[in-house]
Amino acid sequence: MAFSFWMLLVAGLLPYITVGFAKFSARGYDNHHPRQWAAGLQGRQARAYAAHQNHFEFFPFFAAAVIIAELRTGGSSSVNLLAMTAMGARIAYTAFYLTDRATLRSICWIIGMLCIIALFGAAAAGK
Repeated sequence: MAFSFWMLLVAGLLPYITVGFAKFSARGYDNHHPRQWAAGLQGRQARAYAAHQNHFEFFPFFAAAVIIAELRTGGSSSVNLLAMTAMGARIAYTAFYLTDRATLRSICWIIGMLCIIALFGAAAAGK
């Protein structure tokens, strides 16, 4: 299996890791009223929950880019590098979100999006 497909697995797991952090940190999770619980989050828990939501927003675009690039290029090293860079940026994004470093978080978000655009470019070029 292509390395870039393993990066899809990582991307698919990130939302669950971040929501797990929000649920099981200092303030107790209410499984009977999860939406009310989420609405009352503050601080690091709220940021973890927001990262959770953003990971879900990122995933479809990233998955499409990786799959299309893999199909068009036949699995080039540039596709693997772009997928790995995108996931590195998303992991750093999460760390910066949790530690409330907004500018660094935004830079990582931009890097991830540029990787997606580059994946589509690689697919278009067939390289």
